[in-house]
Amino acid sequence: MKQIPRVQEVGAYEAKTNLSRLLRQTRAGKSFIITQRGKPVAELKPAPVKRGQGHWGDMKGKIRVADDFCEPIEDMKEYME
Repeated sequence: MKQIPRVQEVGAYEAKTNLSRLLRQTRAGKSFIITQRGKPVAELKPAPVKRGQGHWGDMKGKIRVADDFCEPIEDMKEYME
């Protein structure tokens, strides 16, 4: 049986202090319940991926930069002088 991961509770002060770290973990798929005085007030979870939007690294290995990428373009030489 697949185990459902438990959502971690984080106090509001800790969430404010460590927001960048929480956002990195959320981007990686983790969710958090933000609490105030021990009571849940908000949920921080990954945003749904819209159609046509991928994840970082989706194109790895699919794009190649030509060896002469940084070389001047022949047709532009007269404008570069």
